[in-house]
Amino acid sequence: MVPSSVYQSRVWFITGCSSGFGRALAETVLERGERVVLTARNLQNVENLATSFANQTLAVQLDVTKPEEVQQAVKQAIAKFGHIDILVNNAGYGTLGAIEEVSDKAVRRQFETNVFGVLEMLRVVLPYMRQQRSGHILNISSEAAFVVGAGAGIYCSTKFALEGTSEALAKEVAPLGIKVTIVEPGSFRTDFVTRSLVVCDTRIKDYETATENLRQIVQDIQDFKIEEQGDPKKAALAMIQAVDCENPPLRLALGADAISGINNKLESIKAELDAWKEVSVNTTFDQVVANKTRSNAIL
Repeated sequence: MVPSSVYQSRVWFITGCSSGFGRALAETVLERGERVVLTARNLQNVENLATSFANQTLAVQLDVTKPEEVQQAVKQAIAKFGHIDILVNNAGYGTLGAIEEVSDKAVRRQFETNVFGVLEMLRVVLPYMRQQRSGHILNISSEAAFVVGAGAGIYCSTKFALEGTSEALAKEVAPLGIKVTIVEPGSFRTDFVTRSLVVCDTRIKDYETATENLRQIVQDIQDFKIEEQGDPKKAALAMIQAVDCENPPLRLALGADAISGINNKLESIKAELDAWKEVSVNTTFDQVVANKTRSNAIL
C-alpha cells in the first residue's frame, strides 16, 4: 500500500486530458489528492479541472507534434512541482481506411501524433527521471496492437510501433529505477470513435467487403446503436493500481474484449508457428550442429 504522503507528493504528467482516458485518469488522480500537469491543445477543455483543483494542478497547452511545446510544457512542470513521477503518453487518435485509401499526408500525420509525439515526450522527460532514478511511464496503446482489423491498418501500425518502443525502453531504463507499462484497452465508452477518429474520404470499391464490418461498427457507435462496455473510470483505477504496484506489468490489457482478442491472437500465432515449424527450422546451413542453440540476442 502506498502511503498517503506519497500520493500527495507524486506528480503526474498526462497528455491529452481533454477527454477519454486522459480526462478520466486526471480526474481520478486529483480526487486522490495527487498532483497533475493537465495538458491539452485547447486549455479551455481542462479549465474546469484546473479551477476545481487549483492547488494540485498545472494546466499547460500542449500539442505533442510540436517539439517546442513539449519542451516548454515539461519546463513549466519542473518549475512548478520540481519533478515528474508518472508520464502518461495518452494523446492520440485513429484513422479509418484501407491501407491504399489513406493518403501519404494522413499516414504521416497519424505517425507524428501517435509515435513521434510519444518519442518527443520521452526524450524530454527521461533526463529528469534518470536524474532522480525513479519514475513510471504509461504508454497508452490498444488491443489493436495485437488484433488488427481491415480498415484500421494505419492506426494499428502506430500502436505496433509504440509497443516495440515501449518494450525496448523498459529494458533500457529498468536499471535506472524507471518502470514502463503498456496499456492496451479494448472498447471503452470514451469519445474516441466520435471525436478522435478520422474517417478517410477516399473509398476504393475493391476494399468495401473487407472494411465493411469495421465501418459499420464505427457507424453504429456514432449513431448510438452500440454502447461500448468499458468504463473509463475503472480503466483509470486499473492504471493507478499498476503504478502503485511494486512490480507493475509491462503490459496491462483493459477489458474482457481485450483479454479475449489478445488470447485468440496469441493462440493463432502459436498454431501457425507449430504448423510451419519444420519449414522454419530447416533453413540453417547443413553443417550446423543440430542441437546448437542460437543466442536470444537480436543482434
